[in-house]
Amino acid sequence: MAKSRLGLDPESAAAATVLKRAVELDAESRYQQALVCYQEGIDLLLQVLKGTKDDTKKCNLRKRISGYMDRAENIKKYLDQEKEDGKYHKQIKIEENSTGFSYVSLFQEYLNETVTEVWIEDPYIRHTHQLYNFLRFCEMLIKKPSGVKTIHLLTSLDEGGGKYQQISGLEEIQESLRNHGVLLELEYSSSIHDREIRFNNGWIIKIGRGLDYFKKPQGRFSLGYYDFDLRPCHETTVDIFHNKHTKKI
Repeated sequence: MAKSRLGLDPESAAAATVLKRAVELDAESRYQQALVCYQEGIDLLLQVLKGTKDDTKKCNLRKRISGYMDRAENIKKYLDQEKEDGKYHKQIKIEENSTGFSYVSLFQEYLNETVTEVWIEDPYIRHTHQLYNFLRFCEMLIKKPSGVKTIHLLTSLDEGGGKYQQISGLEEIQESLRNHGVLLELEYSSSIHDREIRFNNGWIIKIGRGLDYFKKPQGRFSLGYYDFDLRPCHETTVDIFHNKHTKKI
């Protein structure tokens, strides 16, 4: 799709930027992300159209919107078919020391109002920083638009001196979630090795390092201490699948 020059006003410039990114992602076969950008860009163009008085500009805008809508619809049909066939697979490689991979950045596009139940299988929700990681992940899950009501965690039990801290920490998270109307079911296994997250809308995310892929911050007052998009990561791989018949762990 040809690049378009939509003017210098803020709305047009924003639409051009988002749609340029959509076309780039489309060309790289990153269709899920491209679809999100197309949809956002189309919404911005519709706002521009509402504020346009010139008939010629209106006609050109309608043609552009129609073209982007056609492409977005084709991508959506393709992705739906891939999901239906159980063939959808996306892989993200997180490089050593890279940033921009907070839980929100990684998972948000797969969370919507249809997500009510989540299964997490991760053997290393033991130490303090891992408990905080899990808490942060839960905070993301219960925010809109998702309507998560039940979270299942399968992890291993710390057999050393940290056992009491692990259990009490998870029980505190459990109580806090209960106060927000969310049930956390805890289960421990000594044979668990795999790391996997499932949403009941069919999305399956497998992270090589589980939720513990962030590096320790340089200090309490350094960037990335709170905003995990700014936190350097360990090298790992994220594999994303879709299965309309999601199996419980």
